[in-house]
Amino acid sequence: MDDRREFELVLRVITDERLLVTAVGFAVLWRAFVSSDKEISTGECLLSCLSLLTVGWLLMAYLYSNSRQPTYWPVSGRIYRGIAIALLVINIYIAIYYGLRGCGCLRVEVSVRRDFIYRDATYVLFMMYYCATTGILRYLKEMQRNYRLLIREGVKKEVMKGRSRSRGRMEAIFRLFTRGRTLVMILSAAILWRAAITIDGCVTFWESTYSGISLAILGWFLFGYLCALAIKSRRKHELRRVIQGVAMGLCAVNIYSVSYYALRWYELLCGFMEEEPVCKPYVPPPADILLRDVLYVLIILFYCTFLLLSKHLETAYHDYVIPASTGARSAQPP
Repeated sequence: MDDRREFELVLRVITDERLLVTAVGFAVLWRAFVSSDKEISTGECLLSCLSLLTVGWLLMAYLYSNSRQPTYWPVSGRIYRGIAIALLVINIYIAIYYGLRGCGCLRVEVSVRRDFIYRDATYVLFMMYYCATTGILRYLKEMQRNYRLLIREGVKKEVMKGRSRSRGRMEAIFRLFTRGRTLVMILSAAILWRAAITIDGCVTFWESTYSGISLAILGWFLFGYLCALAIKSRRKHELRRVIQGVAMGLCAVNIYSVSYYALRWYELLCGFMEEEPVCKPYVPPPADILLRDVLYVLIILFYCTFLLLSKHLETAYHDYVIPASTGARSAQPP
């Protein structure tokens, strides 16, 4: 019992919003310090990598271990697993990114003049994603502890009846996107698209534009859906905070992908204004092409994972009932 109280105390301290905001502030100050001299040493790059990967892998291990615990509410385990898989995708991308930078294979990421902006944004935005994910751990625990599953068949029928009436065109599109076959098709199309545009060793402005627009449409559509779901869940405090934290983490990744393509587009447009031919392709080194392919495919995989996670959050919204003040303890599984 004492161990459980100590663990809950540590979890409450770690997930405190003030501590998480302070961590993001330290990330901003750290990147401002290492970028002040316009040079980033190997040691500074290694410290940035270790700080991100340490937080990321610890979070993933905690969430995955909770997804394996037995529960009377299976959707809670799926939510834990979905967030853990999304963390795994981000962790793999960060390991590849800093691995290419550490071994010297990655020279120009966006442009020679604006690489420092991109590197600083990469570190700060991924730290924001980790902090947003950390902030929902306490509410996930409380939601799993205080839930009341609808058991009576009559109540289930009423819920399904009300659910079918409230489904609109947006929900129908969302159900189509969250099917397993659709997600496999999206991921396969992303791989084939990147293979087709990089097979000649260069990526033109319009090919980069199509890639950026596809990521923006998918990411911000999903963000809007999560915001709408959070508004519907405003009376269910724990679930609403979980959805808000997931949406904030998704927003950080969306801003990261938009900033990446925006910096590249700005560089190319500056070249166009200098009377360079519009059809002139940008020829990056092979490692840069590899990073861009990995970035695109992993971000698409991340969005596919979040689509499945949103499906589980939608199920939790329909199954989760506001715990009564006198019945919250009785709802706990033995």
